[in-house]
Amino acid sequence: MNNKSKKGFTLVEIMIVVVIIGLLAAMAIPAFNKVRQSSRESAVTNNLRQIANAADQYMLQNGVTSVTSANIVGTGTDKYIKSIKTVAGETYPATITQTQTAIQATDVAGESVTYEL
Repeated sequence: MNNKSKKGFTLVEIMIVVVIIGLLAAMAIPAFNKVRQSSRESAVTNNLRQIANAADQYMLQNGVTSVTSANIVGTGTDKYIKSIKTVAGETYPATITQTQTAIQATDVAGESVTYEL
């Protein structure tokens, strides 16, 4: 008697598994990118909120109507924010005035996030 044990997978079984993994990845990757973008926007909005609050505090304490980011960001006891960590290579406004109703940051892809004051 020649008993051959059938071990392993057939080509069809492996192809089905690859297709299923591909379908799962096709559904998961867009959802992951959406969550990632939302997280970036939240981080940028938080940075804008901190800049706006620091600018308000600076303007109130110094009796001025505009402030540059150099006056509120940096090391030293006279600064309000130690540093701003960028998450998408975004740029923040260099000057904030008291008459502004919103401030905006723009990332390297040209997308912008606005924070209403």
